[in-house]
Amino acid sequence: MKDRSEMNTWPEGYGRRVLAEVDSTNAEAARIAPELAGPEWILGLHQTQGRGRRGRAWVDPIGNFAGTLVMRPTEAPDQVALRSFVASLALYDAFVAVTGRTDGLALKWPNDVLLNGGKVAGILLESAGMAGGAVSHIAIGIGVNLAHAPDTRAVETQATPPVSLLSETGASVTPEEFLDALAAAYARWEAQFVTYGFDPIRTAWLARAARIGEVITARTTRDETTGTFETVDSAGNLVLKTAKGRVAIPAADIFF
Repeated sequence: MKDRSEMNTWPEGYGRRVLAEVDSTNAEAARIAPELAGPEWILGLHQTQGRGRRGRAWVDPIGNFAGTLVMRPTEAPDQVALRSFVASLALYDAFVAVTGRTDGLALKWPNDVLLNGGKVAGILLESAGMAGGAVSHIAIGIGVNLAHAPDTRAVETQATPPVSLLSETGASVTPEEFLDALAAAYARWEAQFVTYGFDPIRTAWLARAARIGEVITARTTRDETTGTFETVDSAGNLVLKTAKGRVAIPAADIFF
């Protein structure tokens, strides 16, 4: 079995860029994408305009992790989007690497990591297109509450309450240390995805999924669906068993 230091060795072929301050690591990713020779990690030690899904503000105190992996994918857009699952698995492994434990960790569809039932990390995947419908670059933005959790009063009603790694486990981890663990874990899962496709990623993700087999609610800006969380299908859709039958949901906010 590999020791932890070996598992966290910086992956070959990935760039590493650490910025003392940046507006948004995803915005920086868009700026540097045209000049990239290969995939590159960007870490912002202080992010002034962080954002989450659906344009929500992402609270980012000093000591937390704000990073983005920017890369130029070669797959079709629907396959490119499945990298949110790759990133989720990498986050899970990074938490295990820095804490030495799996207790309390779970993955919440589509792109959150839970620790003891609270949200400890989130993913924001953004892409830019080019002629012919292909994706010119993808930015996988990742925010982790390493040292601080946002005030629960700033969280949407019924949303999963935020927690921090420090408060829940006692582990004090710097953003740079977490980046090393995350980059190493991501490279391992990315290699599986590129070589074998989504199926093994999907299987691994489901093995770590929160609330599978339980009744949950998927909410979009237009409607709400409640049903039993059955699975995630081959396209990454959430599949719920409802009174009206099985429903596949491509995007939504999930409430327990």
